[in-house]
Amino acid sequence: MDTARQHHGDTNAGTDETALELLVHGVGGTTPQEMLDDPRTVRVSGDATAAVFRRAEDVDAESRPDDYRGRPVPEAYVWCNLTSGNGSRALWLVLLPFMVVNLAHWMRPNARRRTRTVRLYGLLVRLAGLTLTVLLVAGACEVALDLTAWQCAGTPACADRRSWLGFLADGWWSQPGRRLALAAVVPTALTVLLWYLSHRTWSAYESQRPPTHGLDPDGTDGSEGNALARPGFWYGRRLVSRLRAAHTAAGLLTVAAAVGTAAARYDRRPGGAALLDVLGWGLVAALAAGMVFVLVVVVSRGRSEERIDLVVDRVLVRVLPYGALALLVLVMVYAGWSRPHWHSSGRLPGDTTFGGIALVQGALVLALAVVAKAIYRTAVDRRTALRGLGGPATAMLSFALGGVMTGGIAQRVADWLDGTGGLIKGPPVLLSWQASVIPPLLVVLAVMCAVLGVRTARRKKAETARVVTDYHLGEHAEGERPDHARTSAIAGTRARAALTDRAPAMIGVISSVTLLLGGLAVAGAWATGKVPGTAAEGTFPLLEGAADTAQALGSWLIGAGFILFVTWGRRAYKDPSARRTIGILWDVGTFWPRAAHPFAPPCYAERAVPDLTWRMATWTRATGGRLILSGHSQGSVLAAAAAWQLPPSVRRRVGLLTYGSPLERLYGRWFPAQFGPAALMSLHRQVDCWRNLHRGTDPIGGPINLPGDCGPQVDHDALLDPLAYGRTERHPLPAPILGHSDYQADPVFAEERARLLARLGHGVPTPRAQGSSGRSSG
Repeated sequence: MDTARQHHGDTNAGTDETALELLVHGVGGTTPQEMLDDPRTVRVSGDATAAVFRRAEDVDAESRPDDYRGRPVPEAYVWCNLTSGNGSRALWLVLLPFMVVNLAHWMRPNARRRTRTVRLYGLLVRLAGLTLTVLLVAGACEVALDLTAWQCAGTPACADRRSWLGFLADGWWSQPGRRLALAAVVPTALTVLLWYLSHRTWSAYESQRPPTHGLDPDGTDGSEGNALARPGFWYGRRLVSRLRAAHTAAGLLTVAAAVGTAAARYDRRPGGAALLDVLGWGLVAALAAGMVFVLVVVVSRGRSEERIDLVVDRVLVRVLPYGALALLVLVMVYAGWSRPHWHSSGRLPGDTTFGGIALVQGALVLALAVVAKAIYRTAVDRRTALRGLGGPATAMLSFALGGVMTGGIAQRVADWLDGTGGLIKGPPVLLSWQASVIPPLLVVLAVMCAVLGVRTARRKKAETARVVTDYHLGEHAEGERPDHARTSAIAGTRARAALTDRAPAMIGVISSVTLLLGGLAVAGAWATGKVPGTAAEGTFPLLEGAADTAQALGSWLIGAGFILFVTWGRRAYKDPSARRTIGILWDVGTFWPRAAHPFAPPCYAERAVPDLTWRMATWTRATGGRLILSGHSQGSVLAAAAAWQLPPSVRRRVGLLTYGSPLERLYGRWFPAQFGPAALMSLHRQVDCWRNLHRGTDPIGGPINLPGDCGPQVDHDALLDPLAYGRTERHPLPAPILGHSDYQADPVFAEERARLLARLGHGVPTPRAQGSSGRSSG
C-alpha cells in the first residue's frame, strides 16, 4: 500500500497523550514489514529511495489517541536503498580509495582554539584527494597510452599478436603522436564518467535541503555544542561542485600532459620543426598554468557549515572543466600533427610521474600527521584513535588502495599484451618496486593477526569465568550446571567482539609500515632504474633470492588485488547477498559528506538526516505529541545527527533510544571532532532523555561512556546474550547468541522504552493556527 498524504488526524483533542516511536534501522538494511513486525505496511511519506512507513492499522492513529494510551505509534524510516539498491552500486567499489581519503577529512582530532590549524588540516586532505584523482587517471594513461599505444602498437611483434591493434601499427595512425591522441580517449572517458557519476549522485542523494529554523528565545540555535548541529553541515553543494570541477579539470590535464609532453620532447630534439617546438612549449606552459589554477580552487575554499550556502560558482564550475577539455583537444591536435620520422621505443616517462605522485603523497601524510598531532595536543582525549593520528593513517591507506588499483591493472594489462614474450618494456619500474613491498607487508599483517589470535584466546579464557558468574552457574543445587560447549561459545563470541577495539592499533601499524616500504620503493626505483630482481643481481645470494621472490610474488598479488575488486563487483551485481555485504561497507563509509573528494560514493546522510529532521519537526508541530527516536546500529548515528539538526526547543522534548550503537565505540574514537565526549555530552543535555542498550557480544555497538553521573543515566548495564544459558520454562529451546541484532527480543528493550515515554514531558510545541505568520521552527 502507498499514500502520498501524511495522516495527522485531529490535533485538537487528546494530542497530549499521543506518542510516536520513529524507528531507524542499521547497517545492511531491512524491510518495513520486519521493522514494524506486520506484513501490512503503508508508506506515509517518501519515495522508493527512502521513506517512512506505518502499519496499516496505525495510519490514522493521531485521530484515535485513546487507542494508543500507554504505547507509542510505531513508525519506520527505511533508508537501505540509499546504499544497497540495484546491482550497479557494486561498481562503486572502484571509488573505494576516494571514499577512504574522504573519511580522513572527518577524522580530525577535536580542537580547542586552533582555527587556522584546523583549516590547514582540511586543506591537506583536499590536496591528498586531488593526488588520488591524478593517480587514477595516470594509471589509465599508463594502460592506454604507454602499454597499448606506445609500446605494444609500436612493436610489430606485439601488434601482430593483437589483431585489433593492427590499424595502429600501419597506415595513418601508425605515427606515435596520433596513436597517443587516439588512446587518450580512454582516460578522458574515465574522467568524464567520474564527473557524471558525481553530478548524478549529488542530484539523486545529496540535494535535499535541510530545514531552516530561527533562534531560540535565548538567542541560540543550538549549534555551539557540535558541528553536526550547524545549519549547513548536511548541505555541501558549493564545495562539492567546486571540487568536482577542479578534479575533472585535473584529470583532463593529466591526460593532456601524458599526450603533449611526449610530442613536445620529440620536437625539442636538434633539427626539429621550430613551429612545433614553440607550440609545444606554449601548450606545456598552458598545462602548468591550468594545474596551478586547479590547485588554487582546491586550496582556496573549505566547507561552509554555519549557514546553508546556496551560492553556486557557476562560472568557475563550467569554465574550469571545459577549459581543460579544450586544452586537451588542442594537445591532441598538436600531437597528431605529422612527424614522419618519429618512432616509439622504450617507455613513456612514467617513473617520473608515478614517483612524483608517491613523493607528494608521502609528504602530505607526514604533514597531516604533524598538523593532527598539534590539534590533538589542544584537547587531549585518550580514547581518540591513534592519539589523533587516525586521519593521516587512513589517508595512507587510501594511497595504498589507489596504488594497488593502478599498479594491478597496469600489471595485468602488460601480462595480457605481452605474456612471457618480453616484447615490450612493461609498466614503469616504480610500479614493480611498489608491488614488491606487498609480500613484506603481508608478513607484518600475518604477525599482527597471530598476536591478535593469542590475545583473543587469553580474553576468551577470562570471559569463560565471567560467563559462569553472569549466569550464576552451579551456585546452588537447583541452579544450572555449566556446559563446556555453551560456555565456550558465549565466551568466544565476547572475545571476538572485543577485536573491534584492536582495530586502531592494526591500522596504525599497517599505515606506518606501508609508508616506510613505499618510501624505500621510490628510493630503490630512482637509485637503480631497474626492477628489484635485476637491481639485486651481483649482491648476496640471499638478497637476490628475496628480491626475485618479492618481485614475482608482488606482481602476482597486485594483479590479484585488482581482479578481486572486479570479481567482487561482478558477484555483487548477480548475488543479492553479496550486494548486501557491499551495502554494509557503504553504510559506514559514506555517512560523511564529500568534503575531500567529489568522486567518492555519495553521502546518504545528506538525504537521510533532512528526512528525519523534517519528519520529526512537522509531526511534533502538527500533533504536539511525544516522540521517541529509536535507532539501531548505524541508525543510532543517523538519529543523533537528526536530533542535533532539530530546533533546540524541539530537541529538548525528544527521547532518544539507541541500541547496538557505534556512537562512542567507533565514531567517538575515530571522529572525535563530531562525536567526541564533549559532543555526546551536549547531546545528552539537549535531548529530554537518552538511554543506550548494548551487549558484550556485539562487535559494533557499545556503551556511550559519558563521564561522571551522566554515564549511568544513559547506559544500561550490558545485556545478557543469550537471554538464557540453558533450557528454561520461558526458553524451552536454546536461546541464540544475538550479538548485534534483534535487541527488541530482550524484555529490557520494552522496559526502557516505557520509561522513556513516562519521562518525556508534554510540552512539545502545540500546532500552529492555519495561516499563522512567523518563521517555521522546523
